[in-house]
Amino acid sequence: MSVVVVDTNVVLVANGQHPDVSPGCVATCALKLQAVMTEGKLALDDGFQILLEYQNKTTPKTGNRPGDAFVKWALQNNANTTRVDCVALDDHAVRGFVNFPGDPDLANFDPPDRMFVAVAHAHPEKPPILQAADSKWLKWADALNRHGVTVDFLCPDDIERFNANKTGP
Repeated sequence: MSVVVVDTNVVLVANGQHPDVSPGCVATCALKLQAVMTEGKLALDDGFQILLEYQNKTTPKTGNRPGDAFVKWALQNNANTTRVDCVALDDHAVRGFVNFPGDPDLANFDPPDRMFVAVAHAHPEKPPILQAADSKWLKWADALNRHGVTVDFLCPDDIERFNANKTGP
């Protein structure tokens, strides 16, 4: 496995903190996080915004769930350049980050999720963003792809179901 960016919802799904996902999605997310820890590499921002978000929604010190273990691993390895790449991000008044694409099709992209895109876009390898259950990313995937940012939807059946429930038949 190569370098990846991990959206917080993958961590939460692996922890069982998303009640509407399938058991298969929980297992897939837990296995993917385990693979990152054992054979992969994680891309983070140098301002620790992603790590802070992970910590706000997990219990890495006391928790024993898969997502908690991943956050603990990320905290322990964030300075280990063989396991984690830290990407410099600069703030931008409109887009949030200089490295977030200035594309009109991404103008309504969720501000809290822009850091994941900015890290992937700024990284020299343009690693994929692992995404579990946030169906809003479906509408932005094509625009992101135009900028070399790919989204790896780990739970396609769940995310399509969530999207269908939001948009109706």
